[in-house]
Formats: sequence, C-alpha cells, structure tokens
Amino acid sequence: MSETPLLSARLLTRNYPGVRALDAVNFDLLPSEVHVLFGENGAGKSTLISILSGALRPSSGHIEMRGEVVNFASVHEARQRGISAVFQEFSLIPQMTVEENLFLGAEHRQGVFLDKRAMRAEAVRLLDELGFALPPNRQADHLTRAEQQMLEIAKAFRSELSVLILDEPTASLTAHETKRLFALIRQLTAKGVGIIYITHRMGEIRQIGDRISVLRDGRHVKTLSLDAADDATLVRLMSGRDVGAVFPRIKHPRARKSANAIDDAVLRLDRLSTEGGAVKDVSLHVNRGEIVGMAGLVGSGKSAAMRAAFGIVPVAAGRVFYGGAEITGQMPKQAIRRGFLYLPADRKHDGLVMMRAARESISLAALDVPPFCRGGIFINRRDEKRQVAALAEQLNLSPNQPERAVEHFSGGNQQKLMLARSLTRDFDLIVFDEPTVGVDVGARVAIYRFIAALAESGVTVVIVSSDLPEILHLSSRAYVFCRGRITAEIPRARLSEEAMLKHFFDKEQAA
Repeated sequence: MSETPLLSARLLTRNYPGVRALDAVNFDLLPSEVHVLFGENGAGKSTLISILSGALRPSSGHIEMRGEVVNFASVHEARQRGISAVFQEFSLIPQMTVEENLFLGAEHRQGVFLDKRAMRAEAVRLLDELGFALPPNRQADHLTRAEQQMLEIAKAFRSELSVLILDEPTASLTAHETKRLFALIRQLTAKGVGIIYITHRMGEIRQIGDRISVLRDGRHVKTLSLDAADDATLVRLMSGRDVGAVFPRIKHPRARKSANAIDDAVLRLDRLSTEGGAVKDVSLHVNRGEIVGMAGLVGSGKSAAMRAAFGIVPVAAGRVFYGGAEITGQMPKQAIRRGFLYLPADRKHDGLVMMRAARESISLAALDVPPFCRGGIFINRRDEKRQVAALAEQLNLSPNQPERAVEHFSGGNQQKLMLARSLTRDFDLIVFDEPTVGVDVGARVAIYRFIAALAESGVTVVIVSSDLPEILHLSSRAYVFCRGRITAEIPRARLSEEAMLKHFFDKEQAA
C-alpha cells in the first residue's frame, strides 16, 4: 500500500454545549486499505466519520485529501470528491421507492422531465451487480431493516468512489449477506478505494481489516496493524479495562433434561402460519428454564414467528399456547399481563419512544401494576421515578439521567433501556430479537450477562439472532428457519455454526 494518505484528519475537534465529542484526533486512511475504527459507544467514531463525510463541520482542525486541505460544507460536496458514507442511522425517504431513493439528488432527466426508464434500468443493473434482491418499485417503508441497509449500501455504490465509510453495515445483515458485502469491499480495495469501517464485531475485523484505530472518550488512543491487535488488547484499549470473556457460562437450574418433551412448555406454536406467508406451518416449543435460539437468514421467519406469538403479526392459521392456555390472536398488552415480553430488533422504531424521557420507555410495560400504578388507574409518578432510578443504576445507564430523551443516548445505552423494561414486572418468558445489534463489545458483555442472570433466575428466554456466535454460546438448543419454515431443531450437544448454516438454505436455494 502507498504511504501517501488518501484521506487524513488533522487535530479534528468537535464541541457541543458542555461536551467535547472529538478531541484533537489525527487519522490517516491509505489507498486500498480497510481501516477499522474501534471504540465503545460514545467514543467519537460517529462524530469523526460525520466530519469526514461532510455531515458535520469541525470546531477546529482540518481534513486533507491526497495532501490537499479540503473543506466540505455538505455531504453532497464530499460525494463530489468521491467520499460516500453509509451511516448507522438510515437516510431513506420512507414514501419513496427503492429506485427513487437510489437517485435522490442525482436523478436522470430528459429535458425538464425525469427519465424514469433510465433510472429503472440503472437501478436494476446496480442491484444485480451488488447481488441485492431488492424490487426497484417497492417503497422503502415496506422493506425490512436488512433490506433498507442494503439500499443504503447501494446508494453509496452509485457514484465513483475514492473513500467509502461504513458504519456498522452488517448490524442487520445475516452471515450470507455479510459475506457478499465483504466481497464487494475487496473488489473496491483492489481498485485503490480506501474503506473506513466501524464495527463492534471482532470476527469482522479479522476478516477484512488492515489497520485498526481505537478511540476512547473522543480521543485517538492508538493505531495498530491487524497482527498486533488481539482481542484482549483491543478491548483494553477501547475501554481502559479488561472485560474478560465475552460470553458467560450459563447454568440452567430449572431446565428439563429432555428438550423434546413439551408438557413443560411455556410457549408452544402449533402449525402456525401468518398472514402474508412470512411464517408457514411452524410448530415449536420453548420449555421452562431454557434459552432457545432462533437462527436463519433475513426474512426466514424467525422474527415473524415470535412477533406472531406475541400478537404483533396477524395469525392466518394454527394456534399459539402460553403456559398451557391458548392465546392465538391476543394483543401484545394481554401477552405482557400474562408474563410474556418481546423486545424488538429495531429499538428506535419499535422498542423505544425516542423523543421522550428514558424513564417512560423503561416503565412502558408496567404502567398497570404497582409501584408504577396507583389505584389501578393513575400513574404513580413519584414511585415510577424511584423505581426507574434504581433500574438505571443496576444496568449502569450512562449517563445516568432517566429524564434525558432516549435519542440522546448511545446505541448501547438505548439497548439497556429496553433491558430495564424486562425488570419492571414479573415475566416468565422474554424474547430478545437481535439483542446486541449496533452495540459495542463492552455493552455486549453486559447484555449477555444480563440474559444469563435472567435464565439462571428461572426466566425462560428466546434469542432471535443473526449473530451465530450468540446462538451458539447462549442457547440450550436452536431452531433454524428458512423461507418461513423450520428446517432443523439442533440440541445443545450438536450445536455448531456448521450445523446451523447447512440448514439456512433449502435445496432450491442451494442449487
């Protein structure tokens, strides 16, 4: 690789009222390299890439591109210089189609009219080239989160690239889709494109990284070559402490010896199908005291099955049983009152009230029970604040400000707000859908330990995850979904990534 930097940050600083988000950071990106930015939530990674991509202006310092000082007044200006970013927060217009979002601000025209035929042809060509199965005429708000992620990536590939910035691009992608993205990254670096890549997944760093820069508290701590960056070193540099083992050892004191018996099932689905066909004839059971994993590609039905059981997705056929009683077609509030909680994968849109105080998102599932409720009608605001403060302290919410708006917390701390909700009343079954999406290693460790503590206390747990190591290290057993059906049930003794992956595709897909 050339020693002349493609893109450089020199003493970049960004101040907000009362906070220095970025403190005199130096950073170099070389041509043809994948330079990983690593650090805890709130370390300054997002601020740095926002400045490099033109989304923010620095308070001081400057940017150089191939040795020339540049000033980007907007994202558009940065893109004109070949810098494109895919942020963790999507920038799609929900009411627009895939192709309209792809060409937003760069529409093809015939005179004063849009050349829709040309845009359609170009969209099809680009999506095929990237290997993304997205219908060009589908509205963005009808896409899954993973499909929206693919669309954001496709937007970045639309123009000629010198620098591509990817912020947690695989957070919503499966292993198969991630593999395709990595192949695209290798194609770009072979052409001299430099990649800035943010991830909290150690395995991804090993697969594609060349160098790693660690940020902590808005400062640049160290830049390492891949060979010098073992997991323990990275975690120590990132957090300033030794985190220890990522996955805890879990005892299952109430788990039955036989996972096949269903007479102790907390949750049972009997030939369940959903409207729209996302789930087809699914039968499964979750026994008391277990941690059951649900694996599969995006759209495989693993999330839809649990959402249908909880009452979010309409049931077309089959039955749902909870604690031996049929609850088919119940409302989510009825499930919660029975002791069944579902924590969604998309915390921002489905799980939290982003513009309201964190306290309200924590207590949301318990407003009908003491100490949150008084007389069965009125919210007991004083006791609600006291209880939420205790839960925030227990989960090390940072900053510990329950009255702060949710949108002002980092991703890891937003996830803690949802976890705190599970402690507001007695739950027998909790479904965690993608519980660590977009959170750093330190927060992952805390979440895994939290789940382990719940299981050891007797709470039954279901983990829906695209991160196979989560399924492998936490589950008593696992179901694998493909095209809306269960293709395998794998007991703990045979649970491995290979055993799960071979059931991700049916014979038609494999061919």
